[in-house]
Amino acid sequence: MSVIKVTVKWGREKLENVEVDTSQPGIVFKTQLFTLTGVSPERQKVMVKGGTLKDDADMSKLGFKEGQSIMMMGTAGELPKAPQSQMVFVEDMSDSQLAQALKLPAGLTNMGNTCYMNATLQCLRAIPELQGALTKMPETMGNNGRANLAASMRTLFEGLDKSGDSLPPLVFLQVLRGVFPQFAEMDNHGFMQQDAEECWGQIVQVLGENVPGLTREGEANKDKHFVEQYMSGELLTTMTCDEAPEEVNTSIESFNKLSVSIGAGVTTYMLTEIGKGLIEKIEKNSPTLARSAVYTKKSKISRLPAYLALNFVRFQWRADINKKAKILKKVIFPHDLDVSELCTLELQEKLRPAKLRLKEVEEEKSTARKAKKAKLDNGTASAADMMEVDAPSSSSTSPADALAEVEKMKEIGVDRSLYEDVGANVSGQYELVAVLTHMGRAADSGHYIGWVKRDGQWWKFDDDKVTQIAPEEIEKLNGGGDWHSGKRKVIVRFVLV
Repeated sequence: MSVIKVTVKWGREKLENVEVDTSQPGIVFKTQLFTLTGVSPERQKVMVKGGTLKDDADMSKLGFKEGQSIMMMGTAGELPKAPQSQMVFVEDMSDSQLAQALKLPAGLTNMGNTCYMNATLQCLRAIPELQGALTKMPETMGNNGRANLAASMRTLFEGLDKSGDSLPPLVFLQVLRGVFPQFAEMDNHGFMQQDAEECWGQIVQVLGENVPGLTREGEANKDKHFVEQYMSGELLTTMTCDEAPEEVNTSIESFNKLSVSIGAGVTTYMLTEIGKGLIEKIEKNSPTLARSAVYTKKSKISRLPAYLALNFVRFQWRADINKKAKILKKVIFPHDLDVSELCTLELQEKLRPAKLRLKEVEEEKSTARKAKKAKLDNGTASAADMMEVDAPSSSSTSPADALAEVEKMKEIGVDRSLYEDVGANVSGQYELVAVLTHMGRAADSGHYIGWVKRDGQWWKFDDDKVTQIAPEEIEKLNGGGDWHSGKRKVIVRFVLV
C-alpha cells in the first residue's frame, strides 16, 4: 500500500494532509473527498495530470508526490435532473432494465468482508417509512460525517430502487469507516470481518440523530426523530430491594431492540426468553440499608414501536479459548408474533380493540381461502379466484389515506393516545419481515445474509446474489448447527382493515 499526503484546494478552503492511497482507483479518493467536503463524487472535478480524475483512473500512474497541491472544483447540492428517458419496449430491454421494470430487488456487491454491512442495509430497507423519512433530510450536509452517513444511505437506497443490477456501496462504506473506524480494521489479508449487530446499532444511532420524524400524512416532523417514532419503545421499570421491599423505584426507559438469550434447554422459545429477560437481578447501593444490596428489576412494555428489532444473543465470551464462541441451539420464532402479554396492563387494554379486529380479519381471510380452495378442487374457480395479488408496500402516505386510517382506528375503538402517537404499534401484533443471519462459528469470521419479505414474497440477499425463496425456508433459520443462525429480526406492524 502506497500512501502519501497531499493538500487539496477547494474554493477558499484548503484541506491539508489528505491521505491518498495510490494503489486504489480514483473513485476511492473521490469518496474520501466527499466525506471531507460533502461534494458527491459525480459533482467533483479533481484536476490531475492530463485533465480531470476519472473514477477508474490508476492513481499510481498520475505522478502524485508528497505535499503536492491538488485543485478540486464542485459544490454540494442536488444534481440537475436528467431528461426523461425514452420509452423502451420489453423486447429491447437489457437484463438490468427488465429487472427494474419487474421491480426485482437489487443486491449489494461485497467490497471485501462487507457482508455484515450489506445484510444490515437490506434488512433496514424492509422499513418503507424509513426510505420516505430519508428523503425529508436536507440535500446538503457539509462536513458532518454522521449526517453524511444517513445521506449516503438515502442515495444508496434510491440507487437500489432504480437499478436492476447489484450496486457497489462504495460511498456508504467509505463514510461508515470514516465515522466508525472500527469497521476499517485490517489484518494481513485486508479488511476484517465485523459484527452485524454492532453495525446495526451504530447505523440506527446515526439515523436517530439525523433523520426527521414523520406526520401521519408522511410529511417531515422536525420536532420528532424517525427512530424515536417507528423503532423505539418504552419500558415501565420497577426496581425493588430484596431485603427492604418498601424501597421501590419506578422509571421509564427507552429501547430500540429486545434481546433473546439462549436458554439452557435443547430448544429456546423466543417469546418466553424475551419475558425472562425483562426480569433481572442488580446489585447496587441501598439508601435504606446504607450498604450494597440486591434489587429485582422488573420491566413491562409501555409503548410498542411499529418496527420491533429482536436480537438473538448467540455469541458469548469464553475465557478458556480467549474469544467469542457461538451458541448453536435452536431458537423457535414465529412468522406472526403477539407481544401483548409483555406489556403493562394499561397498554394491554388499549391494544385490545385493534387486536380483536385483526383476529376477525384473519378469520374472514381464512374463510375466503377455504372457499377458494373448494372452488379450485371442484373446478368452479373463476379467473379472479385463481389470481392472488398482494398490495405493494409504499414509503409514502397520502393525506386521504392517513385520515382514513385514523377514522378506522376511531371506529373500532382504538385509544386516542395510540392513534395520535405516529409510529406506534396499536395492536401488539407483529409480522416477520426481515431476518439477518450468520453462518459459521466465530464472531470475527463466517458470512452474513439478509432475508427480507417484500410485497408478500421472501427474498434471500446474499450480497449481490438475490433469490426468491419459499416462506418455509425462513423457518429453517432457527439455528441448531453451523448453518444460518438468526442474529436479528425486524418485525412490522399489521395494517388495520
